[in-house]
Amino acid sequence: MTETFWIAATVLILFALAFVLYPVFFHRPQARQETDLRNQNLLAYRSRLKELEHEYESGILDDENYQLLKEELAGAMLDDVPEEEVPEKRIAGRRSAMVVALAVVLLLPAGTFLAYDRWGAMEQVEQYLTMQEMNASGGEQVARVSELAEQLRNRLEANPDNPDGWAMLGQTYMRIERYEEAAQAFRRLAEAVEEDPASSAVAYGLSAQALFFTTEGQMTPEVVEAIEAAQALNPDEVNSLGLLGISAFSQQNYQGAIQYWERIVEVAPDHPQIASIRGGIDESYRRLGQQPSAPEEPAEPVSASGPGVSLRVSLDEDLQGQVPADTALFIFARSAGTSQGAPVAVARLTAGALPADIRLDDRYAMSPETTISAEQDVVIIARLSRTGSVNPQPGDWQGRVEAQVLSPDAQGEPVQLVINQELTN
Repeated sequence: MTETFWIAATVLILFALAFVLYPVFFHRPQARQETDLRNQNLLAYRSRLKELEHEYESGILDDENYQLLKEELAGAMLDDVPEEEVPEKRIAGRRSAMVVALAVVLLLPAGTFLAYDRWGAMEQVEQYLTMQEMNASGGEQVARVSELAEQLRNRLEANPDNPDGWAMLGQTYMRIERYEEAAQAFRRLAEAVEEDPASSAVAYGLSAQALFFTTEGQMTPEVVEAIEAAQALNPDEVNSLGLLGISAFSQQNYQGAIQYWERIVEVAPDHPQIASIRGGIDESYRRLGQQPSAPEEPAEPVSASGPGVSLRVSLDEDLQGQVPADTALFIFARSAGTSQGAPVAVARLTAGALPADIRLDDRYAMSPETTISAEQDVVIIARLSRTGSVNPQPGDWQGRVEAQVLSPDAQGEPVQLVINQELTN
């Protein structure tokens, strides 16, 4: 890509030099122009004189007319051509001008390259091109995406003042499930935008989320440190609030989970996972034996939001009665052809809700950059987790199905997904 840039730049430089150098190399001095005109007049005189001689010899002209026309032709020639040859005058400094022109042709492209390499934005250009290629790569090209991520990381290390680059790197590492590197990238993002406390808080929250995935849902000191850094800048940072709610729920501190998740509903009512958050709140109230407070919006919005998949999730008849009603149910949608990377949609229910009808669309996106509406075909996995962990564990029950992402109007009957497999390892 950068080779194309330099080729184009060189062509433009040479094109511009052509306008400047053409007069230097192809200039015709006035004396030379006069000499050329004199030679042309001489040729014309000689040609006409031959014609007169031919006419005289042929008898067309008599002696008197021949001599008269010959004298007139000679007189006209004397008027146009001076008797003395006009000496060609050299333009002063012409040789120096040609030397300077040649030096410009040789030195300007090289000087341009060195100056741009020293003070230009080549690093940003290369980072941008790498980011574009990473965005264009499909989920099945994990090895290629990993290679591009390393290239981008090396360039960011050399030129770290690029928040967009760190954000892209963190999202890419999340996509290929390299959560520890993602956490580091998001932390560097937080440092790059430290002048904007709100953006820095979000970056720390994303770092905490990546670390949380690394530890398979454990609130390690590193996760807590990242959460505290986010909340020190913004107590209502939604990623950290979500993790605190999950931690409280896993410890059966349902009142604490309700407090954290209801705060998200209050400060971020348009959050991509708002439906799942409301489902978690309702489940927490249910486990406390209480009725949830009436939300301003229904927990499951009636109207669909853009392209998605209408789904009906059910439990296989052979498993009926074997799964407790409070077992966590996670529903993931990933790009077709890949089993890795961040899901494009995530929903959380419980086994007691089965059979359940749900439409996976952009309301269930994990981030605005990774949405189901950007896909054509997806693989949907529904997993009943004994431990409540989002990561698969032996003894969990699972089902999967492939589906096409369609607009609400084009969607026909719901796609049937049956949970009928028990994980053994």
